[in-house]
Amino acid sequence: MTAPVKGPASYFPSIEKKYGRPVAYWTELIRSAPLTRHMELVTWLKTEHGLGHGHANALVAHTLAQR
Repeated sequence: MTAPVKGPASYFPSIEKKYGRPVAYWTELIRSAPLTRHMELVTWLKTEHGLGHGHANALVAHTLAQR
């Protein structure tokens, strides 16, 4: 039996469905952004790319954790 996905990754299926782009697109966008701080990136995704707060937060948290 597979354990359920937890943490930021649990948002990924709904992010891909709602915004029509794979998570890899968003993580690369975050990595190439001129911003580095968590909340700056969240605000940027919300204002410039129309993401909701929870989705933006999950993507940023996941991406920054990979650094």
